[in-house]
Amino acid sequence: MTERSSPAPPAPAPAPYDFDTPVDRHGTWCTQWDYVQDRFGVPDLLPFTISDMDFETAPEVLAALRRRLDHGVLGYSRWRQDDFLSAVVHWYASRHGTEVDPATVVYAPSVVYQISRLLRLWSRPGDGVVAHTPMYDAFPKTVAASGRRLLACPLDDWAELERLLALPDTAVLLLCSPHNPTGRVWSAGELDRMARLCARYDVAVVSDEIHSDLAHAPHVHRPWARHGGDGRWAVVTSASKSFNIPALTGSYGIIGDPGSREAYLRELKEADGLSSPAVLSLVGHIAAYREGAPWLDALRDYLAGNLALVAGRLREAFPHLEWRPPQAGYLAWIDLRPLGVDDEELQRELVRVEKVAIMPGSAYGSPGRVRLNVGCPRSKAEAGVAALVRALRRLDGPDRP
Repeated sequence: MTERSSPAPPAPAPAPYDFDTPVDRHGTWCTQWDYVQDRFGVPDLLPFTISDMDFETAPEVLAALRRRLDHGVLGYSRWRQDDFLSAVVHWYASRHGTEVDPATVVYAPSVVYQISRLLRLWSRPGDGVVAHTPMYDAFPKTVAASGRRLLACPLDDWAELERLLALPDTAVLLLCSPHNPTGRVWSAGELDRMARLCARYDVAVVSDEIHSDLAHAPHVHRPWARHGGDGRWAVVTSASKSFNIPALTGSYGIIGDPGSREAYLRELKEADGLSSPAVLSLVGHIAAYREGAPWLDALRDYLAGNLALVAGRLREAFPHLEWRPPQAGYLAWIDLRPLGVDDEELQRELVRVEKVAIMPGSAYGSPGRVRLNVGCPRSKAEAGVAALVRALRRLDGPDRP
């Protein structure tokens, strides 16, 4: 009897989504790649800066955009329609376990626009706006441009938070949830505590939740819509971070109070003339929220791997930093103060020697730190953390072992 060879094992199934293959973004008017010189003074750096990702968006989103473009007519459109509103309601129910009344949803061209409008709605010039520090760099600019005063509160200083909220001219708590740049996910108890304080001192809440879909297990994002009650509050958010579609220019919000909601929409339409949305933003949001969940889950797993890579490299090089990945997002917020390095000297090393651009902590009001964007193929993340480690080793901080 002739011996038969064993059949070859089946080839492994291809991964459904490819996050490893780099996409060349040069020459696409890309803020992170094409205009890195604007911020760092040197062209052609490898950038780990502005918080968008180097990945193509979900194929389901791209397919929906192509279908809409194939229609060929790109006229005025409306956001107040069931396809868009029901997609938002579905997303909050399926991803965040939160029931949202579609009547409370509003549209805006961007999250920062919503913040600016809500500050004007719920405060007067000269009033105080409380925000946690370190702080997303658009917050102080938006508060200052609106003629309000920024009241910075350290992230875990609850006594200072209450002191600032209790000031007679404090009008708004500008919350970042999850927090940028640290990636902090607020617990239910912390959010309840903030809600009680704001109710006690009659302070409105604007909760920027644009990173909400990127919380890493076991951490769970809890929308402010669960905590705001009948007070003056708004959630401002977008699919732009989680699905990497910021260039489609669109966002939405949830405003609980009917009077505030109508006042906001009146300003949107009559004062600013922005009631007709970017139709591709609507298409992108609907496709992301209806079909994009599997892609997002795969993305979060990949980002977790990138962050674990950063943690491993830093642990090998500088174990006393004890750096751990953030609870949400793809921004590695790294406290370098135990190394005793000089911020300006580190930036010179990174830019002139390593040819990389990594955001300094001073941009967020916290010197001695860096913010490394690892929303990118693993090969790029490896290059970025390797450059950071080499630069730090050359600086010979006094406390470095």
